[in-house]
Amino acid sequence: MNPIIDETEDILPVATRVWGRKEVFVNFYMIQDEASGNWALVDAGLKWSAPKIIRMAEELFHDRAPSAIVLTHGHFDHVGALPSLLKKWNVPVYAHELELPYLTGISEYPPADPSVGGGMMSAISFMYPRGPIDISSNIQKLPNDGTIPGFPEWRYIETPGHSPGHISLFRESDRVLLAGDAFVTTKAESAFYALTFKEYLSGPPKYFTCNWASAKMSVLKLLGLHPEIIATGHGKPMQGSEMRAQLEQLAIHFDELAQPAHGRYIQEPAVTNRYGLATVPARSGIHPAIKMVAAAVLVFSSAYILYSRIRASQ
Repeated sequence: MNPIIDETEDILPVATRVWGRKEVFVNFYMIQDEASGNWALVDAGLKWSAPKIIRMAEELFHDRAPSAIVLTHGHFDHVGALPSLLKKWNVPVYAHELELPYLTGISEYPPADPSVGGGMMSAISFMYPRGPIDISSNIQKLPNDGTIPGFPEWRYIETPGHSPGHISLFRESDRVLLAGDAFVTTKAESAFYALTFKEYLSGPPKYFTCNWASAKMSVLKLLGLHPEIIATGHGKPMQGSEMRAQLEQLAIHFDELAQPAHGRYIQEPAVTNRYGLATVPARSGIHPAIKMVAAAVLVFSSAYILYSRIRASQ
C-alpha cells in the first residue's frame, strides 16, 4: 500500500489539520481545531524530542503555544519530552484516569516482557524506563464523557491493554483515527521495522502490553469505528480499502496475528487500579540472565543502526 505522504517529508500531513512527525522509532502528532485555531500536541516522544517538537510547532503555528497536550498513554517513548516542553509551554496535559499514577510519581508500569520475541526491540525491553514521571502540576484527567477539552471535533476512545488507561483519538467527520499503540503500522518488536517504519499493520507492541484480553477488545472496538485514515504510535499513516482489510484481519484473527504464543502476560494479566500497579504474574520462559546475554549480543551487533538513526534525528 502506498503511504499517505512521501517518506522523504519531515512533517507527515496525516489529514486536514492533523500532522505527525517521526522521532527515531516513535511518532507524535499535532491536531488543530477548525473553529478556534487552537492546537494540541498528541504524545511527546522521547527524552530528547523537545527541540524537534518545538521546531515542528513553529513551522505549523509560528509563536502560538498549544492549548493542551493529550497523551494516548504514558510509556517512556510517548512522554519523554514532557518535562522540557512544560518549561516552555505551561499547559494542561490530559490523560485517562488510569494513566495518572504513572504520570504523578505514584507507580511504575508493569515490567516489560522480553520473552515475547519478535526482534531486538523486544529483547532489550527490560532496559526501557517504566516510570513513573511526575507532572502533577499540569496533569488533568480527561472528562468521563469522551470529550477532549477545546477540541469538539474529536473524542477519545478507551482502548486499554497495551497500558491500563490507553486511549485513542477519533474524528467522526472524516473518520481519522489516532490509535496510539492500541495497534501499530509496523512491527514494533523488530529494530529494522521500527527504525525504518517498514509497513506492517500489527497489534500493540508486545513487550509492553500487559493485558492481552483487553488489547484484543480494544482492536475490535477500533475496527467498529470504520476508520478511513489511521495514524499510530509506530509506523506510517495508512488509509483506504487495503488498510481496512488488514485491520479487519487483525481484529478477527488477533490471537494468531497479534498475541504472542508465550509470554508473561498471556495467561494472566498485570493487575492495575487507580493507584497504579497492584500485582504482576511471575516471569515466564528463559531465565533473565540468559535473556540479558542474548540481548547484549543483539545490542552490540545492531548498535551502529540505532546510533546512526539517533544522530540523524538530532
